[in-house]
Amino acid sequence: MRHIDQRGFTLIELLVVILIIAILAAIAIPVFLRQREKAWTSQVQSALKNAATAIESYGTGTGGDYSSVNGADSAADNAAYGLMKTEGYKKASAVQITVAAPAPGNVYCITAIHSDISGANPWQTATYNSSGGSPVPADTDTC
Repeated sequence: MRHIDQRGFTLIELLVVILIIAILAAIAIPVFLRQREKAWTSQVQSALKNAATAIESYGTGTGGDYSSVNGADSAADNAAYGLMKTEGYKKASAVQITVAAPAPGNVYCITAIHSDISGANPWQTATYNSSGGSPVPADTDTC
């Protein structure tokens, strides 16, 4: 029995509020997930540009010969990663960089793979070709 002074919410009112919150969450969560994927894409592009800048900086001291920067940044004995690191390259933890600079070494190609991006996103694997000059998804440009 309710007294006249008692006030409260009915079950229907509470269910309507919960329904509204669920609808807002259903809208917000996919938007958030897309933003994370955009951030990972930017991380791949940034890693490629940073690696290219380090390699170009190294190339200024070798007269444009990039042949000694072959290899992957994860290899423990990779001298190429050490050369890039001395030129200011900072490794992104989720991005794996591999550099291919065939002899005579006046061009190079960088491939980046992001471990958090799903296979549906074309930027999971991206490349930077020194003759092209900008990062692109791997399916667009082959090194």
